[in-house]
Amino acid sequence: MYRATRMGVDTSKGSADSSAERQTGAEGPSSPSDPGDPGDRESPGDRKRSGWRRWAMDTRPLRRPAYRRLWSSTIVTAVGSQLTAVAVPKQIYDITGSSAWVGYASFAGLLPLVVFALWGGAIADTVDRRRLLLVTNTGIAVTSLLFWLQAVTGLGSVAVLMVLLAVQQAFFGLNSPARQASIARLVPKEELAAANALGSTVMQTGLVAGPLLAGALIPVVGLAELYLIDAVALCATVWAVYRLPALPPLTTAAAAAGRAGLRGIAEGFRYISLNQVLLLSFLADIIAMVFGMPRALFPELASQTYAPYGEGLALGLLFAAVPIGAVLGGLLSGTFSRARRHGLMVIAAVIAWGVAVTGFGLSANLWVAVAFLAAAGVADMVSMVFRGAILLSAVTDELRGRMQGVFTVVVAGGPRLADVLHGTAGSALGARTAVVGGGLLVVLSMLVLAATMPALRRHSASA
Repeated sequence: MYRATRMGVDTSKGSADSSAERQTGAEGPSSPSDPGDPGDRESPGDRKRSGWRRWAMDTRPLRRPAYRRLWSSTIVTAVGSQLTAVAVPKQIYDITGSSAWVGYASFAGLLPLVVFALWGGAIADTVDRRRLLLVTNTGIAVTSLLFWLQAVTGLGSVAVLMVLLAVQQAFFGLNSPARQASIARLVPKEELAAANALGSTVMQTGLVAGPLLAGALIPVVGLAELYLIDAVALCATVWAVYRLPALPPLTTAAAAAGRAGLRGIAEGFRYISLNQVLLLSFLADIIAMVFGMPRALFPELASQTYAPYGEGLALGLLFAAVPIGAVLGGLLSGTFSRARRHGLMVIAAVIAWGVAVTGFGLSANLWVAVAFLAAAGVADMVSMVFRGAILLSAVTDELRGRMQGVFTVVVAGGPRLADVLHGTAGSALGARTAVVGGGLLVVLSMLVLAATMPALRRHSASA
């Protein structure tokens, strides 16, 4: 789906790593004045949540100051980043008048993202992750400032825009693995699912609010200022990261030295290949996204199937429906974040995604179609939360960065492959037939995977 997993390692080694993390983790030695201490033990209120609190978002990780700082910075940048995500294709289209150039620009950012996400994961395992986050967030902010400068001066160069986009995606690729890998150092293992739900909810909210805000601001302040707003918002992120505790490798510097190159990346892939649950988790996401992400067909469906409702309205609703559903799932994460059968939850969520996509393809009524897409968004959030929890809890700290790098590549690459697959199938078979076929393939493939590979469905938080 839009966003991972775990392995069967020696439990004694996992215990040692967990102990080391508690001793050298994000909050440092506990003290009576540390506001994060009350979260270290579950209170009776946590065990006996009643009424609406049993259904509402699980906010336990926000009791921990370091995680709270990281999460609060995401609130600002989730919206700001979407302003730039809207401004770049809009500016390219204004210059060229060609949707093809918009597609070329998107592809120009893919290769740097893949390369630097893999490399960034290896780097994140060998350096202080806080320092890496400071450097990369500063780099992203400077890039946004350069976007603003070229726009306000009226440069009008597609080549410059594509270069800046490639640089921005490279910094993001370096940043994302370190950011995600840091979470396991900021919250205890039993709160990882809740932490993932909190972070994912904010990002999905940004996917809804950011484009809407961009559309409202462009006629008022102009396109160039969207870049400037994003750059200013990133300053808040840099400040929040600056206030984080140091996050150095838990292994010695000598043991970590030299692993940030091709050898380190190869070690990460070898680790995945040897750990079945981790590999199956990635495979579940690929099945869901490649077979079941029909966004490439949204324009055709909006202009044909749902044309009576208004093409513009239909297109906006189709693109917004999945993120809206994901936000709803996040707000109600208390209903599932405490589940311990993480593998089974991933399987159920991917199957639910496939069923919802199938229902969307069969729907001739726009509002029914949007409801199915929103349901798919809820399933996506559940899958995202537990894949992330599996990954963070199963992998030892010295490998978390590299695993998150691979995760970033899977998340970025799956939907792009889906665009090609669904676009081709839609042209040959018709849009709705392609959507239904893709949804059914997700369900069938996931049932086969669950039946033939029991490791994933048997995996639990205590494994």
